[in-house]
Amino acid sequence: MMSMRDPDPHDTPWQTLQQCERCGIRDLVLFADLAEEDFSLIHMPVDDVLIPAGESLFLPGQGAEAIYTIREGILKLEQYLPDGSRRIVSLLTQGDVAGLEATVSDAYENAAIALQTVRACRIPKEVAARLTPKLHRQLMNKWHSAVKKSHDCLRDLSTGSARQRLARLFLILVPDAIGECRLFGREDIGALLGITTETASRMVTDLKKQKAVRETAPNRFTRNLELLENIAAGD
Repeated sequence: MMSMRDPDPHDTPWQTLQQCERCGIRDLVLFADLAEEDFSLIHMPVDDVLIPAGESLFLPGQGAEAIYTIREGILKLEQYLPDGSRRIVSLLTQGDVAGLEATVSDAYENAAIALQTVRACRIPKEVAARLTPKLHRQLMNKWHSAVKKSHDCLRDLSTGSARQRLARLFLILVPDAIGECRLFGREDIGALLGITTETASRMVTDLKKQKAVRETAPNRFTRNLELLENIAAGD
């Protein structure tokens, strides 16, 4: 379940600005272009949230009250189909924004589920409405990026052989501070790539045998990017 730090009644816009200025991915996040005078318009806290792997950030139809900048981890956006099946329509990683529809809709459209533990900034939509035009420019840029990323995800992870699709997935994953990346469960890999869980497991084993990836700990990998790119291209 999503957890959140308790709002501090003594929080001020300047404290919020200081926290954003210290952010390690400041250049990637939604508040990148904002200055102190912009934060003077904020009268609601921008909270840190933690979503453990497997838990939801929000679900379709849930009241859309905030947007979220992803600082760490991976979220999957899922759509639930009438026959009860699910379709992963995009992956969100560091610097991406989840729940952009909150700026134009009263409800979320997709399920946002953490594939890995996710840390994010929760920005009430009232804050987004106040910070114009700078934040709105950022929002539009993020929205365009989100649409492009979703299209690229559907194209790259649903075409070609299972081996190619898995190689592309490894290329998408964001490395941590020591250059390793985390892979998620084989069932989610299968749902994302449109293959069975068994095929997903077999393809991971094949990539390890080819030395395209090396597993350093359960579901933690280093990558041979050149070899993965060749595999992804079908070479």
